[in-house]
Amino acid sequence: MKIQYIHTIKAWLPIAILIICFAALYQHVIIKMVQDWLGDDNYGHGFMIPFITAYFIWQRKDDFSKLQVNPANTGIVILFSGLLILFVGTIGAELFMMRFSMLIVIYGLIIFLKGVEFGKITLAPVAYLIFMIPLPAIIWNKIAFPLKLFATKMAVNTIKLVQIPAYREGNIIHLSNTTLQVVDACSGMRSLVSLLALSAAFALAAGYSKIKKLALFLSAVPIAILLNIARLAFTALLTQYFNPQITQGFLHELSGIFVFVFAIPCLYFLHKLICKF
Repeated sequence: MKIQYIHTIKAWLPIAILIICFAALYQHVIIKMVQDWLGDDNYGHGFMIPFITAYFIWQRKDDFSKLQVNPANTGIVILFSGLLILFVGTIGAELFMMRFSMLIVIYGLIIFLKGVEFGKITLAPVAYLIFMIPLPAIIWNKIAFPLKLFATKMAVNTIKLVQIPAYREGNIIHLSNTTLQVVDACSGMRSLVSLLALSAAFALAAGYSKIKKLALFLSAVPIAILLNIARLAFTALLTQYFNPQITQGFLHELSGIFVFVFAIPCLYFLHKLICKF
């Protein structure tokens, strides 16, 4: 019994040391990322991503049981590449690089400790962790600003279809009784990022070909954009036909709820549709 206990300790000791070293190395990076999840509504879904990744890895437990542990030195190359990215990110104070390096380091450790075959099976779940990392502000704004203008333009066109006079001035919608400003939170980027994470989870869980998985994943883009346009148009209609004050805070408080209430059945419908082909 004592010998078995000693063997168990020897087996888990290297893993425990690696976890401690990883935690010490990335402690400040992880703490800052969690603070961003708490303080930035655009990335509130970040808390769910590690658990979803853990679920997908657990789901593949039968595949792991069929493999032989065959540590590969290729993992060392990947591991040091991740550490190099961490070093460069630290020197340049670039949070995205520092956070992204975690994924590279984790994947390198899997291949180094378990082997290439284990790496193939865990590639998609580990890659899914990218959705927990906030985009750099420069990239976010490059996408959010034109998306905001496009959503405003299409919302105005939608309003005109029901014979309501409206015109657009940049990101501002002018109605007969009030003016609505489409702010950054209403650009649709928050919905797009969250819905991409959701559609990626759908795609990973689906049991069909890679092309079909990719189609389901990318379907989040038009769904998020169209639902955001519908949300803006609906808000303008409420403003036009009711007291303009009724929509105060509407865009901020209900945007995510509105999108996901309708986005989930849309994704499910596409999933059923793709299954038929």
